Amino acid sequence: MVQNTARRTALVDAAIEVLARDGARGLTFRAVDVEAAVPKGTASNYFANRADLLNQVGAHIHRRLALDPAQHDLGRAPSPELLTGLMRALFHHISEDRTGWLALLELRLEAIRRPELRGALTETLRTNLNTNIAGRRESGLPGDDTTTVLLYYAMTGVILEHLTVPEVLAQFDVDDLIAAFVNRSLAES
Repeated sequence: MVQNTARRTALVDAAIEVLARDGARGLTFRAVDVEAAVPKGTASNYFANRADLLNQVGAHIHRRLALDPAQHDLGRAPSPELLTGLMRALFHHISEDRTGWLALLELRLEAIRRPELRGALTETLRTNLNTNIAGRRESGLPGDDTTTVLLYYAMTGVILEHLTVPEVLAQFDVDDLIAAFVNRSLAES
């Protein structure tokens, strides 16, 4: 397999675009080559097969959608306000990468039909959740492990609605909803 890391990343990003736009059925090596504007056959030189491409897309999406800690003042004292700010930043960051989130939804749907993808995606999602739990513990942010799980899935739901059918939440201020998620989750911990 070819080892040009920058080219591989560009191809995975192109695959994310194709997946979000055309769904899993439209994700072919040829479609990735066209989206990445590379010569025909390039994607097939970088990925062993379609399953390999899907697995790499799944892993890459989570890196792409994660907040960059360097861009957030994590040096502040842990508080509900800091946690709320981080959740809001995460929401807005993911909202700016609608394609990445929609591609992740497509991967989830494809994982229903492909057990090999389901295993890899389950591991990626489990690792992501566990990383969030460990990160909250290490940072000293308020709450407990259950708080993290509740916020993880509350955020997943609001992002899903916002990026697929935003009219459902049009009457609500999403930043206020996020503050309510945090405050109510913390009240239970």
